[in-house]
Amino acid sequence: MSGSNLNSEAERLVICIGDIHGYYTKLQNLWSNLQSQTNPSQFNNAIIIFLGDYCDRGPDTKRVIDFLISLPSKYPNQKHVFLAGNHDFAFAAFVGVLPPPPDGSEFRDGWKEYAQSEEREGWYVGDGFENMHLQGRRWAGSIKVKFNTAKGVEYQGSIYDAAPTFQSYGVSHGSADLMKAVPDYHKKFLADLVWVHEEDNVCLETTEGLKKCRLIAVHGGLQQGNSVNEQLKRLKARDTAIPKVECLSGRKSIWDMPEELKVMPTILVSGHHGKLHIEGLRLIIDEGGGYVDKPVAAIILPSMEIVRDTDCA
Repeated sequence: MSGSNLNSEAERLVICIGDIHGYYTKLQNLWSNLQSQTNPSQFNNAIIIFLGDYCDRGPDTKRVIDFLISLPSKYPNQKHVFLAGNHDFAFAAFVGVLPPPPDGSEFRDGWKEYAQSEEREGWYVGDGFENMHLQGRRWAGSIKVKFNTAKGVEYQGSIYDAAPTFQSYGVSHGSADLMKAVPDYHKKFLADLVWVHEEDNVCLETTEGLKKCRLIAVHGGLQQGNSVNEQLKRLKARDTAIPKVECLSGRKSIWDMPEELKVMPTILVSGHHGKLHIEGLRLIIDEGGGYVDKPVAAIILPSMEIVRDTDCA
């Protein structure tokens, strides 16, 4: 894609990258394709928004996180945004780097609501579990049912398919040794992940010319019927007292564009859903879904061009 047909208003590209799920080679290939399919100057000055879920399922979580951490020094003129996915949130919970609940409660207070699932999901009960966030216990647990009928594949260790993440750091699934094996700079990366990101004046190419929009990026989406501003406020506060953050881990409730956002032109972009779905300004960019045989995809704005790791030059 040449930058010659874009006016100065759209000079800064916004590139949203879907769920990577531990597939380092796919990430490398996607990055190379993004470089080759965009104007070099525009690529080097782009806003790059990673939509979350860097870990689990694929074999190379550790290398993926190293790659992401290296980007600001390699591309100093880019702006990099790293959203927390529900998998990353759970990983952070297990290694103990979530911010404490702002209301002074304890993480264990969130277990009760989902206690009926503890046996089936085999929640973690090893070292450090006593006041671990619910999602950390689920992430490192050992699910009793071995086959995920919804996805048609076997679970990899836990409900989150976290075993490959443990293995990428050289420890067995469910081992407390992971807390020491994950280096401090990876823990800082996990601790610093944002739950939502907003950009103003993001341009889209339309039949009427360039259109300026607000952009909201959140891993799963926003709920219908609840105030968008209230949801954004809670996401920005990173309220870890909530045992399950719906905007990061919900499904049907966060699929659609909230009616409230249709009043002013707003792009709502997410990953999470294992689908590539574009409906108006509601963008869901997760073609891979953590499956080994599906591509990792990205979308480039303003052109709405889809780029995949599998694209051939």
